[in-house]
Amino acid sequence: MTIPAEMTAIAIEGGKGPAEALRPATLPTPTPGPGEILIRVEAAGVNRPDLIQRMGAYPPPPGAPETLGLEAAGEVVALGEGASRWAVGDKVCALLGGGGYAEYCRVDARHALPIPAGFSMVEAAALPETVFTVYANVFEHGALKAGETFMVHGATSGIGVAAIQMAKAAGAKVIATGRSAEKAETALRFGADVGVDVRTRDFAEVAAAEGGVDVILDMVGGDYFPKNITALKTGGRLVYIAALGGGTVPLEIFRLMQKRAVVTGSTLRPRDADEKARLAAEVERVVWPWIAAGRLKQPVDATFALADAAKAHAHLEKGEHVGKVVLTV
Repeated sequence: MTIPAEMTAIAIEGGKGPAEALRPATLPTPTPGPGEILIRVEAAGVNRPDLIQRMGAYPPPPGAPETLGLEAAGEVVALGEGASRWAVGDKVCALLGGGGYAEYCRVDARHALPIPAGFSMVEAAALPETVFTVYANVFEHGALKAGETFMVHGATSGIGVAAIQMAKAAGAKVIATGRSAEKAETALRFGADVGVDVRTRDFAEVAAAEGGVDVILDMVGGDYFPKNITALKTGGRLVYIAALGGGTVPLEIFRLMQKRAVVTGSTLRPRDADEKARLAAEVERVVWPWIAAGRLKQPVDATFALADAAKAHAHLEKGEHVGKVVLTV
């Protein structure tokens, strides 16, 4: 196929702003460098870090496109020197440093994975950023093991839904929290053993009644912190991937010592290319078989055309979605 010299991508008018600042723009089509592939994008996941970047608070790492988009799925249309795993015509999904909101994107070939059998492009585009984040934080930093108890906050987000299913696939018991009875019930439908509406129940008390938890994945922060420490078993691990409820938390050092708790967290986007390649290989080794076995599905709450990226961001900002929001190209 002929690759056009220019493409449509989504730019942020003025460099930052509200959802309405997202506008289609004509940009040069990227060319894959050594070890890279060029993907003709068919779908791109929309993630909360995209919203933060749009507001000017999460700049792309050096060398990454300025445009938004941390995951995409599509067809390989060109190969850079040394990108030996893939061939033109292969269908892949990929973790990106940016640039997914576009007709074409380039990516390190090691950060692409085959589309799981039976998955549409839209479903596949919802996987990389989410699954890589959960695997790195729950199973590597949090060291969750079979037989342990896992708690996830924000249970009906894309991250939350994936975390529930991945923890269950690994043999853990799952407690999932949300800010409504409907969200708690939805978490049960995705495999959680216990669903907690935090507006009516204290999740730390629920955790105590269930014998405590070994690993907590938290994207809330703020006043959840002391309750998280209370919810942990001795030797438990508390892992942060965001702080939507506030980045400053009250910390009682002696309580932390008594629990022998580990508090950690991470970001995915700034990791170097080799580390992302290592993580991609681990995800393909561990998580792709779960997908093949039907143990992990990534529900898509809504799709929007690329030109309607502003509407997609507005939808995500409402916080009422279950699973992922995806752009189609």
